[in-house]
Amino acid sequence: MYQENIILCASSAYEQKYYLNEDFNSLPESIKEELKILCVLFTEDVGGILTLEFDEEGNLLFNVSSDEGDLLFDEIGSVLKIKELQRSKEELLESLELFYKVFFLGEEMPE
Repeated sequence: MYQENIILCASSAYEQKYYLNEDFNSLPESIKEELKILCVLFTEDVGGILTLEFDEEGNLLFNVSSDEGDLLFDEIGSVLKIKELQRSKEELLESLELFYKVFFLGEEMPE
């Protein structure tokens, strides 16, 4: 079992960079592209840094942070945007959790 959360991907409005954990290179290109678009548009919209990470049970978490004193970061907007993404991308997020649970945690596929 992993001791810490495992980062799937991250995007930073400060460095204007996107990162995909190389452990997830086996994901289909369309999924990797969708994750990139999701993360980059999020940080372009509200600012800060968005990290998608799996907890020890395989749940996919949205982690948002910002530099101290960043007056342009929209904290309320980030919470609303996460709720909207969890609704609109529910199928993608559930599929990613299933992928992680099966291939990283060794759980059985549900029937």
